[in-house]
Amino acid sequence: MVWSKLKQNLESFLCPELVGRVEYRATSYHYLPDKLGRCYITVDKKEVLNMSDTNALIRCYQTEQEIKNNPHIDIPITEEDINEVRRDSFNQIPEDRLKVVARNRKISTYAKELLEAQAILLRSDFYDAAKRFLTMPIDDCLKSNEILLNIFALVDRRVGKRRLMNLEEQMSLKHPIVQYFYKLRIDSLGL
Repeated sequence: MVWSKLKQNLESFLCPELVGRVEYRATSYHYLPDKLGRCYITVDKKEVLNMSDTNALIRCYQTEQEIKNNPHIDIPITEEDINEVRRDSFNQIPEDRLKVVARNRKISTYAKELLEAQAILLRSDFYDAAKRFLTMPIDDCLKSNEILLNIFALVDRRVGKRRLMNLEEQMSLKHPIVQYFYKLRIDSLGL
């Protein structure tokens, strides 16, 4: 889905109190060889959450290297992990390399989860979360552990006052940026 259509769909779900205040933005630099860019969310024309490929990719690589080089971190590899690599590669990877590939995949997954917990997200994370948000039930988005799905759901017009008030305890356990959007929505309703 092209950005303009995705943005239009996302902003059509904004609650009336936040229309014009919360905006989704994206930039890409077509003249760079790798076409890096960023997505960001603004509130009252101020950037509050930035998903930049350049910084996040570097941080992801650094985190992966830290996990690999730390002798105290043990990454358990199951037979299921090895079979998944075997299936994905159509049996093209030699048997002695399967465990190495499975371990590297797990390390990448752990590094991505660590960065997501720190709200260091990629532009592709934004696009993926936005597309899933448009197809998921709103309750699943609110219960999700993903920061972006929570944010999209909190500013959604389908979430009413009563549901927002019932989320107070649940939101106190979420990431600070999710709590920020919860407070923004509560304040916009005058609660």
